[in-house]
Amino acid sequence: MWSCIEPITEPDILASIDLLPTEDELPCDDGEPMETARHREQMQVLIESLQLYWAERTDYYVGGNMFIHYDPANKRRSRGPDFFLVLDVDQRERKSWVVWAESMRFPDVIIELLSDTTREVDKGEKKTLYARLFRTAEYYLYDPFSHEFLGYRLQGSTYRDCPPDATHTIVSEVTGLALGVRDGWLRWLTTDGMVLPTPRELAEQEHQRAEQAQQRAEQEYQRAEQAQQQAEQAQQRAEQERQRAEQAQQHAEQVQQHAEQVQQRAEQARQQTREALERAGQAEQLLAEYQRRFGHLEAP
Repeated sequence: MWSCIEPITEPDILASIDLLPTEDELPCDDGEPMETARHREQMQVLIESLQLYWAERTDYYVGGNMFIHYDPANKRRSRGPDFFLVLDVDQRERKSWVVWAESMRFPDVIIELLSDTTREVDKGEKKTLYARLFRTAEYYLYDPFSHEFLGYRLQGSTYRDCPPDATHTIVSEVTGLALGVRDGWLRWLTTDGMVLPTPRELAEQEHQRAEQAQQRAEQEYQRAEQAQQQAEQAQQRAEQERQRAEQAQQHAEQVQQHAEQVQQRAEQARQQTREALERAGQAEQLLAEYQRRFGHLEAP
C-alpha cells in the first residue's frame, strides 16, 4: 500500500503512469475562495513579479492556490499551496500539478499565507508533509495582516529554521533571489535588495518615467523658449545700442560740422576784420598823405 509520507517508488505504480488519473480527471481546486482579498492579491504579487523577472526563462513553473496531486491511489489526497515553484520543468499551462505526470517532481519552494483558520495546519501538518514527502527545499509562511514571516530549509527529512534578518529578509538559495517584507507585502527581491515589480507596478513606473520625461522635455522647451526670448531681447538691445551709437555718431558729426561752420564764420569774421583794419589803415595813410600835401590850404 502506498504511503503518504514516502516518495512514490512502487514499480507497479511507476509502470502504470499512463493508466493513472490525469489533470483532466482530477479536481484543480476546492472551489473555495482565498481567505481575503489581501491574501489573493499577495499571491498574485508573488507569482506575477517572479514571472516578469524570469520572463526569458522557460524552465520553471509557478502556481498558486491550485491542487498538487501526490497520491494516485486517492484523488482526495492533494494540497493547494498559496504559492509554489518547480524548477527544471516546462511552462505549459496546467489545471493542477499532478506529481506522477511530472516525472515525480514536487515543488522546490512553497509559500503559505497564514490566516486564523489555516495557521495551525500550515505550521504543523503541512510543514511535516512538505518536508517528509514533498522534500520541498524551502518553505515560507507569511501573514498578510500581522506580517509574521517564517522561513525553513530542508535538512534531511525535516525543516530547520531560517529566520529573517534585521531587514525582514531571507535569502532563497533555490532561486538565487530573496524574500522580504516591504511596505506590508511579502516581495521577491534581488540579492542587492531591489524589489521585483509586478507588471502593473512596472507599467506605473514606465508611466511615471514617461511623465517625467515629458516634464523634462517641456522644461527644456520652456528653457529653450526663454533662451530664444533672451537672445531676441539681447538682439533688440544690441540693435537699440547700434541705433543709439549711430544717432550719437550723427550728432557728433553734426556738432563737428557746426563747429567747423562756426570756425569758418569766425575765420571769415577775422579775415573781414583784418581787411577792415587794413582798409582803415590805408584810409588813415591816405588822410595823412592828403593832410601832408594839402594841410596848409585853408578851407574857403
